[in-house]
Amino acid sequence: MVEPRPMSMTAQSSLLLVLHDVAPQTWPDYQPFVEAVDALGQVPMTWLVVPDFHHANALDGHPGFRRMLDSRVERGDELVLHGYYHCDDGPPALHPKDWFMRRVYTHEGEFYGLSEEAALARLRAGIEIFQRYQWPLEGFVAPAWLMSEGTRQALRQLPLSYTSDTQHLYRLPEFTPIDAPGLVWSARSAWRRGLSKVISDRREQRWRQAPVIRLGLHPVDMRHGFSRNYWLRTLERLLEDGRVPMTKIDWLASLRQPVSSAA
Repeated sequence: MVEPRPMSMTAQSSLLLVLHDVAPQTWPDYQPFVEAVDALGQVPMTWLVVPDFHHANALDGHPGFRRMLDSRVERGDELVLHGYYHCDDGPPALHPKDWFMRRVYTHEGEFYGLSEEAALARLRAGIEIFQRYQWPLEGFVAPAWLMSEGTRQALRQLPLSYTSDTQHLYRLPEFTPIDAPGLVWSARSAWRRGLSKVISDRREQRWRQAPVIRLGLHPVDMRHGFSRNYWLRTLERLLEDGRVPMTKIDWLASLRQPVSSAA
């Protein structure tokens, strides 16, 4: 097993603001928050874009939304391929573990059960969308961070630089892990939001010396003042602490390779 590379590779501590599930349907949720972040100054963001969210939000049919994403790229933000449909439309699960992961843990693990052939076709379709709109593309993040072995094999064949899970970034094609701890909420109910804040506060304290912290936001977070305000206040606090906001790809590019001690 490959050990994660140590995080202490950059001269300054960083933060990565990541918007998940970006699609025409979810943009109204995000828009007020994005405007509030823009008002803070130059804070680059990483947008995880879904080409056809739940089979109902194909980017081809939303030129205004695409122009908005064009403007974000011009501003210095990064767009990342985030699945293709962001929903698990595969055949019913037969194994109890698979049923739990696909129907209890999440209904959106699109790449959890895909074969290498199926994953490769969907990934190539997503890459083609980015090429069509002339959006630079370096990264892929699977919905719910769930990937089958077939998906991993498919990613090794494609011109992508990285993927990620909740606590790491992985350089492709070798899947070299790099520690990158992340805060993420479950905001579907009041008790989940309360518990998420308790957990996130503890993790933030634990990671105070970490060279990088990821803030992983979801559209549902934006629909509740409690969670939306948490993310904005946390972002402001980390900026005041001197953390440098970066996109994922810029942070990866900033890492210095450790110097070998071999003679």
